[in-house]
Amino acid sequence: MTYFKQHPAEILILIYLIITFTYSFLEKIFSWKDSVDFYREHFKNTRLKDMIPFLLIVVILMELITVTFCITGVYQLSFKNTGEIALYGLFFAAVTLTGLMFGQRVAKDYAGAMNITVYFILTIIGILLLQ
Repeated sequence: MTYFKQHPAEILILIYLIITFTYSFLEKIFSWKDSVDFYREHFKNTRLKDMIPFLLIVVILMELITVTFCITGVYQLSFKNTGEIALYGLFFAAVTLTGLMFGQRVAKDYAGAMNITVYFILTIIGILLLQ
């Protein structure tokens, strides 16, 4: 990993997001019924409540795409000194987090939206470091 010395912050941010999003999509997949029930309750007073299974699938796919790009980005930064794919991973992370934050705001879960903002800031820092 000769290039790790050149990109330690970027690689660590990507690894952090890989862990975060991998755990998130695996939890949704392996606890599908519990996830649907939780989000139906969370969004019970919104127009989103009837769309929960579809929206969960969209979120799972976005998280999977994010993880795939981030893993490939770590490899490329570590061994090829190129950050293009890592940048795509961070972009998909930002889009996914924006969608999740929107959902929290719709549900009027302001604390949840604030928590997502921390991940978003970290993602934006990663994007800035790669430019």
